[in-house]
Amino acid sequence: MQHEQLDSTRAASLVGFIGLGVMGQPMALNLARAGVPLIVWNRSPERTAPLAAAGAHVAPDVDTLLGQVELAIVMLVDSAAIDAVFGRGTPAFAARVAGKTIVSMSSVAPDYARGLCADIEAAGGRYVECPVSGSRKPAEAGQLVGLIGGREEDVERVRSWIAPMCREIVACGGAGDALLMKLSVNLYLNTMLAGLAEAVNFAERQGLDLAVLQAAIDAGPMACDVTRVKMPKLTANDFSVQAASSDAWASCQLIAEAARSKNIASPLLNLSLALYGETVTLGNGRNDMVSVIEAIRRRSDELG
Repeated sequence: MQHEQLDSTRAASLVGFIGLGVMGQPMALNLARAGVPLIVWNRSPERTAPLAAAGAHVAPDVDTLLGQVELAIVMLVDSAAIDAVFGRGTPAFAARVAGKTIVSMSSVAPDYARGLCADIEAAGGRYVECPVSGSRKPAEAGQLVGLIGGREEDVERVRSWIAPMCREIVACGGAGDALLMKLSVNLYLNTMLAGLAEAVNFAERQGLDLAVLQAAIDAGPMACDVTRVKMPKLTANDFSVQAASSDAWASCQLIAEAARSKNIASPLLNLSLALYGETVTLGNGRNDMVSVIEAIRRRSDELG
């Protein structure tokens, strides 16, 4: 992908990036390749090596990073990690976020995000959320969809910094609203992928050729990026991670909590929540979410 280069006026300030996991590392690399002057930090320091090779500065600790930036992008695994890294609830928190714009791209609960936003603003900082739709391959290609939320003036200020990671950025409203939108998208994705895995298990146990099943799906109205990427993984039992089963399970839990809080029925989500939980119990937590088929296979074995 050809990344748009930042103009010289925007490229003057260091931008912080915290969290270089399966998604965060390729996202940060796309920023570096677009000319964003980066300083990065990760709790597991070995993950910083590709960023250093791409020209990013590597901070020895989070305080060093935050001391050199006005904008910090956060891609940490969950709310507990965010609270730990920023020292939320301790005297260190205010010093770390005051005068900063914190852009959280992590997938966390909407209510948690609203509380975090309030605490950051009370300490003199600014908060923007931009969870992303997409897995590792779109992250590597800079083809994620950013779902952005926050105060309008803050959203507009950070758009150009986020752009190299995304093919599109969709404005969703205020704090918490972008995360609710991400949960809506993930409800569709998680149930869709569980359905695809069930279809593969059904065809497999009927003795059908899975390559023909893939051809039939590719030729029909159900074909999409998800089926084109995930169907070959299912047929090959390739569980190498693009989006982890544990993350899919955590996403289902967040959706279920949000649904219960508003008395919203979620029958398909509830089934998917059980299946992703079962595949995590089977040892597939850090395997790709297509490993949900293992839970379906086990249920089939129990019937036989």
